[in-house]
Amino acid sequence: MFKVLVSDPISDQGIQQLTEAADITVVKKTGLSEAELIEIIGEFDALLVRSQTKVTKPIMEAATKLKVIGRAGVGVDNIDLEAATQRGIIVINAPDGNTITTCEHAFAMMMALARHIPQAYAKTVTGEWDRKSFLGVELRHKTLGVLGMGRIGSEVAKRAKAFGMNILGYDPFMTEERAAKLGITLASVDEIVQQADFITAHAPLTPETRHMVSRDQFAIMKKGMRIINCARGGIIDEVALVEAIDNGIVAGAAFDVFESEPPSPEHPFLSHPKIIVTPHLGASTIEAQENVAIDVSEQILHILRNEPFANAVNMPPISASLQNKLQPYYDLGVKLGSFIAQAASGAVQEIVVSYAGDLAEVDTQPLTRYIVRGVLANHLGEDQVNVVNSMHLAKIRDVNIVIQKSHIAKDFTNLLTVTLKTAKEERSVAGTLLTGYGPRIVQIDKFPVDVAPVGNLILISHNDKPGLIGNVGTLLGSNNVNIATMQVGRKLAGGQAIMVLGVDKPTPKEVLKQLTEIADLNIAKEITLV
Repeated sequence: MFKVLVSDPISDQGIQQLTEAADITVVKKTGLSEAELIEIIGEFDALLVRSQTKVTKPIMEAATKLKVIGRAGVGVDNIDLEAATQRGIIVINAPDGNTITTCEHAFAMMMALARHIPQAYAKTVTGEWDRKSFLGVELRHKTLGVLGMGRIGSEVAKRAKAFGMNILGYDPFMTEERAAKLGITLASVDEIVQQADFITAHAPLTPETRHMVSRDQFAIMKKGMRIINCARGGIIDEVALVEAIDNGIVAGAAFDVFESEPPSPEHPFLSHPKIIVTPHLGASTIEAQENVAIDVSEQILHILRNEPFANAVNMPPISASLQNKLQPYYDLGVKLGSFIAQAASGAVQEIVVSYAGDLAEVDTQPLTRYIVRGVLANHLGEDQVNVVNSMHLAKIRDVNIVIQKSHIAKDFTNLLTVTLKTAKEERSVAGTLLTGYGPRIVQIDKFPVDVAPVGNLILISHNDKPGLIGNVGTLLGSNNVNIATMQVGRKLAGGQAIMVLGVDKPTPKEVLKQLTEIADLNIAKEITLV
């Protein structure tokens, strides 16, 4: 018989699977202090929480029988993940439970925006009958641009099609084949802002997506379009959006999220007549709150019964000997994955991980998870991808994972090579650990290099011509971008080459654009490795 403690308010329907299970005893005790929880936690096999209970290291040290902690929601910031991992306690959450409710809220915001519903209501209840000021638009035959075609974005697209809308979708992992199944057209961000009548954001907030729509996009945007953000504050540049509305480019906006929450009373969104706002209500429905509890309850049952489970957010324990061999490579694996994800263009279709040398003789599955996490986190966000769910996230996005092993590592004891195959190209990066130097990138595509995988980098593809390096240095210097390190790789004199520059700070986008205007310089990309 297993005992499950529910320490936060959760509806009986949400934990019905647990209460009805013959091999489970459920105890509900809410509002416990840390000391009170420490006193009783030792008798329980599972702990189910929302956001109120803080599951600290002392609590877990007292939890001698605890196998799993379930968070009925998405965020797990109230759980000490490191302490849980060290003690072999699995932590799970419910990332899918709010998909439909957030989708529906986004659609409600779009309809309210199209028909001026909040503004018309506010005026009508004051006794003013004003029909002329609120001329709306239909959704039918309009073009909807969806920025982020994950779970929520895909559900929004399905509903928009039912309204007779044409769908343009942007997502770094979506292939043409998957887009065709959904009945949408793949497009770039710039193509969407130029063609869409409505834009809705459903991407995670990452360095890549921060201010995805800003002044450059508003400058080329289709006039009269409307924009909705029920995803994360910061995807849309708030200051630039207000400017675009005031300049007549954007007809209106509807936001459920802000760059800083709650927003200050002086925030321009709160007083603008063409902007609708709600206080981050995307997941706030009765059904969503019950669904996340149902999802987590089901996974707790699977874990306690030693059955396959999903949605774990921490690393399950591995043997000490294997951990000692692999741990020095974890950081390198993440960095290689992140590097190649930032270097490659196009929807990710396949990740090929090659282990050469001594690593070929051990179980490298834990290390593979770190590499895949590095690739996916660049697009999905660090808070959405971890070493347990990375393989699952790759699978549901139709990203194929291929593992190759060889006992021959050329000039190195061990060599990790990560190859990314996208809808547009194939790029690779290789790295190793060098005694006295630590993690190093030793090859990019076919070019040998020696680069420390850390900080702000600029990756340049160019033709090997005299004077080009000097032109690059001059341009960066004139824009106050200081070069700390430089590596140049080439196979043949006068042929294709690459340049990797370590710089002291992030490089502005306009400077990267200027670099590509230098003769014989083909591509310049900023890569950030933290």
